[in-house]
Amino acid sequence: MAIYTELHRPQFHFSAKKNWINDPNGLVYRDGIWHLFFQHNRLAPVWGEMSWGHAVSDDLLHWRELEIALEPDDMGDMFSGSAVVDEHNTAGFGAGALLAFYTAAGFADKPTASLKRVPNGAHTQCLAYSVDSGKQWTKFSDNPLVAEMSKGNRDPKVVWHEASQRWVMALYLSEDEYCLLTSPDAKSWELRQRFRFSGESECPDFFPLRDQAGQEHWVFWAAGGHYQLGRFDGEAFVPESPVLLGEFGPNGYAAQTWSDAPNDRRIQISWMAGGLYPEMPFNQQMSLPVELSLTGEGEDARLVRQPVREIEALRLRSVHPDSVAVTPSASFVVPTNAKLLDVSFTVEKGTAAVFYLVIRGQSMVFDFRDGRLRFRPSDVPKVKPTPEYVELPNEEHLDVRLIVDLTSVEIFIQGGRMSASFCFLPGAYVNTLVANAYGGDLRLRDIAVHELASAWRREAGRGIG
Repeated sequence: MAIYTELHRPQFHFSAKKNWINDPNGLVYRDGIWHLFFQHNRLAPVWGEMSWGHAVSDDLLHWRELEIALEPDDMGDMFSGSAVVDEHNTAGFGAGALLAFYTAAGFADKPTASLKRVPNGAHTQCLAYSVDSGKQWTKFSDNPLVAEMSKGNRDPKVVWHEASQRWVMALYLSEDEYCLLTSPDAKSWELRQRFRFSGESECPDFFPLRDQAGQEHWVFWAAGGHYQLGRFDGEAFVPESPVLLGEFGPNGYAAQTWSDAPNDRRIQISWMAGGLYPEMPFNQQMSLPVELSLTGEGEDARLVRQPVREIEALRLRSVHPDSVAVTPSASFVVPTNAKLLDVSFTVEKGTAAVFYLVIRGQSMVFDFRDGRLRFRPSDVPKVKPTPEYVELPNEEHLDVRLIVDLTSVEIFIQGGRMSASFCFLPGAYVNTLVANAYGGDLRLRDIAVHELASAWRREAGRGIG
């Protein structure tokens, strides 16, 4: 079977040509190209030896996979990290050089020949750079930049702090502890702050956004999808909000945002962890990229996640059914046979106790009795300690948007105030989408159904060569 046409191959979510992928790494935009690096076992379709895979796109949808960017060395496997554009030549590799920061996960069972003599099993933070817009990468000769601070510390996220004119590194330490370090040159780092982020571990992200009043907030995000808003003065992060949940689904994990994106866009992508792809040459996929913004002002500001507008370019056929009543005795069959969909509608709850939306044979359950949404096909594991449900907002009308690919569903509720990522495999079905009600009547209005094209139908992106 031709590559990208396999039975369970996602058609507009990134997956590698073959073998295992997990966390997105090194997300950076340069010269019209979105760079996506990712944890990649090039040897097998299961987790194992970690390299940095590399793909590029000019529109966040059509990806072209390139050669491995960072391979394991005598300091260890290439674990997660980040990348930036060094516009001011702080590191001395040239203005506009790309800098990639990664964790070298030291081998516990083999000696190292490194001049630094990294202890066996140590996790250290290292640097690689590119002077040709990401075509080739060179590891810094004086690695590591940051010695092991805590057993298993990893996942450096580096951003430029304009006000203090220096780099900031958010780093996971252990258990639920993180830290912030700063550097004037991206090479020498000084510890500024250690803090705990309850209920979370791994893969920090740290970036500014402005609320609807124009006030800047810094967002601290962790692997499981929790975030906190706060102030940052170049020295310390001071929380302004409680710890909040931004990714409500059981399969959205290790999200990261692109640095240096145009027009101050803040674009995020996740590993959709836990998906099943039986007997496929590849394993695992990324989420659809989403755009982040803040709604509200001051202490009431909250994060909003919405699908990137680029998804509209994949639309083929669109239908807009009239408003329809759904009752226990009258289901609504959505007029499409397509498997790739961008669907939106508003649910007027009415007297219904439960709204069922059956997606390719799998039921998404909106239970209005307890205010919970469930979509857990029994054969797909969850990968983080989230509840088996998503709490629905207690409002009479629910604005819902669904992005459906062959093996995933992403849902955005109330304009992206709530969002969740789900992996699934289809069940037996006759109709792609069917709406059912239980315990009373409801109404669906403002229905829009967009059938989507495969992103693999044309060569992906301009590339970088």
